[in-house]
Amino acid sequence: MAAIQKNRKIQVFTPLKENTLLFYQMHGSEQLSEPYLYNLELLSESSTINPEALLGESVTIGLELDNNKWRYFNGFVSRFGQYGNQGGYHHYRAEVRPWLWFLTRASNCRIFQNQTAPDIIKQVFRDQGFTDFESKLNASYSSREYCVQYRETDFNFVSRLMEEEGIYYYFSHDNGKHTLVLIDDNNAHVEYPGYQNIPYYAELRADLARLDHVHEWGFAREVQPGAYELTDYDFKKPKANLKVKSQLKESHTHSEREFFDYPGRYTETGAGDNYVRQRIEEQHARFERCEGQANARGLSVGYAFKLQDHPRDDQNKKYLVVSAEYHLKLDEYFSNSTGGDPEQPYTCSFTALDNARPFRPSRSSLKPLVHGAQTAVVVGPSGDEIYTDQYGRVKVQFHWDRYGKKDQDSSCWVRVAHPWAGKNWGMVAIPRIGHEVVIEFLEGDPDQPLIIGSVYNADMMPPYALPANATQTGIKSRSSKGGGGDNFNEIRLEDKKGSEEMYFHAEKDQNILVENDRNEEIDRDRTLLVKRDKSETVERNKVVHVAGNHSENIDGAMSIVVGQTLTETVLINYAETVGGAMELTVGAALAITVGAAMSEAVAGSKSEAIGGSKTESIGRNKTITVGENLTESVKGNQSVTVDKDLTETITGKRRIEVTKESTLQAKKIQITAADEISFKTGSAEIIMKKNGDITIKGGKITVKGSSDLILKGSKISEN
Repeated sequence: MAAIQKNRKIQVFTPLKENTLLFYQMHGSEQLSEPYLYNLELLSESSTINPEALLGESVTIGLELDNNKWRYFNGFVSRFGQYGNQGGYHHYRAEVRPWLWFLTRASNCRIFQNQTAPDIIKQVFRDQGFTDFESKLNASYSSREYCVQYRETDFNFVSRLMEEEGIYYYFSHDNGKHTLVLIDDNNAHVEYPGYQNIPYYAELRADLARLDHVHEWGFAREVQPGAYELTDYDFKKPKANLKVKSQLKESHTHSEREFFDYPGRYTETGAGDNYVRQRIEEQHARFERCEGQANARGLSVGYAFKLQDHPRDDQNKKYLVVSAEYHLKLDEYFSNSTGGDPEQPYTCSFTALDNARPFRPSRSSLKPLVHGAQTAVVVGPSGDEIYTDQYGRVKVQFHWDRYGKKDQDSSCWVRVAHPWAGKNWGMVAIPRIGHEVVIEFLEGDPDQPLIIGSVYNADMMPPYALPANATQTGIKSRSSKGGGGDNFNEIRLEDKKGSEEMYFHAEKDQNILVENDRNEEIDRDRTLLVKRDKSETVERNKVVHVAGNHSENIDGAMSIVVGQTLTETVLINYAETVGGAMELTVGAALAITVGAAMSEAVAGSKSEAIGGSKTESIGRNKTITVGENLTESVKGNQSVTVDKDLTETITGKRRIEVTKESTLQAKKIQITAADEISFKTGSAEIIMKKNGDITIKGGKITVKGSSDLILKGSKISEN
């Protein structure tokens, strides 16, 4: 007759046909914030059970309680195998774990933004297809601007998030399913139905074997730090004091020790207060632990109970079961079975925590570190070329990010390191969309990227052809938006021997501001080409020194305005050539001093208009040569003073016309004419010819002499 499970105190339920597998025994281990493991030993009359029929499938172990109620242990088969025979049956073993364990079989690299830790955890659960979870969270959680799962299993990721936030979990079981319960408050734990109070009996006596009770109990306390202090830094509030501290001192000596850690991973002291409180609670959750042995079938991890009847009255209080080792055994299928103690199919070893003390999980799930630098691509909104914020931060797409869409949502804002960064001074070079940048992570934390530089790649090649131009060093930008290869600003250094050059290119304007002195020294030539206008303003003095020649060529007009004095000193010759007219207007006096000779050549007319006086002082000779006529007009008097001789040479005729009197006064006067001299006034006239004839004409001629009158000639005639 085939063996059946019906009416047995312990039964196993699998996807296989009923009674294909029979329960033999189970060793189970379970604790808060850990996936449990149930090691099952099963019996079967079949020797050909296919492991794949059970791998990944849900199985349930049922333990009968009083009043026809059952306690269940449910999970998924993670390992299944066949191991010989046992009492005439084929012996099989199975490892059963919660659905959470499957998260150890999946790893990922992904980014979460602006979500709380519980929201991220639940999303990971759902993404893996699991919805059998319940939230009993009472605390409020800060939104995480940027949270990265980096090269770690989904299990490690959600575990460390829970550990960082003080969240823990346990499992509740039903026939055919189990539920993960998220919890953060010890007051939210409930008692297992029917096991609110569990008595303590010092010995496991036969008359008490069928009663659910605790038969071994012990407790111990361990020294823990009395304070925990954290601090952090927020670049948006660089002077803010973010230190937080939480104290929880016990009454024993040496309880004042303090833990300090940095960084606390917070930017607000309110969040820091929560974290530091959780850290000290984590330490003190291990201050006192109780250990016990029991046959109470309702003792279950994550559930509370009240211990009764312990001889130490201070032990009779409410506890939370933190961990447990279960042993279930049923050997009723063996014909030669002694049965052991058929009334004790279940025993449990457990640890418990005073329910008045908060439980916090140990931070045992290590956060992965990024060892070394990575590169990523700068991203932003479609159509933009530069996408940044007020801090010069940019967004990036990491090469390992399978979910990012290479847009402004691909990452958080990432800070950019510069060689200098002062208060409104320093160096700035914003990485642009498409650039490949080098990223380090502060303390290796994938949640804290920092751009430290940029690199070229096959799509983003250097501005200078290499290796041909390996001697060139420079900075070359690109006009934005819409700039092409010909639109750029550039500073370039050429270090090729014999061709050294420092090159500057301004795509549009160049502005130079020197608040004190500027000095330029050019050992050879300088060429300046201004294709439009040039303006130069000197607010004080200007000195130009040309050691050789100075030549200026102006195709249009030239205007010079001197507000005060203009002095020109020419040590040798000075020549001005004016192709058209030249006009010189002097508002006050004009003084011209010529150290040697001065020559003026006027091809056309020259006109001088002098509103006042004109004085000429000539140290030596003065020569005036007039090619044609010379006209002088003096509206007042004219005076000519010659200290020595005055000589006038007139090639043609000379005419002197005086409207009024004319006086010629000299010590001696000599008038010489080559042909004839004539004096005439009215009808009177005296004519002297070169042959010696003198003719005197007049109406009345009077000759007077104060002394003798002598007439002498070869012939004297009288009419």
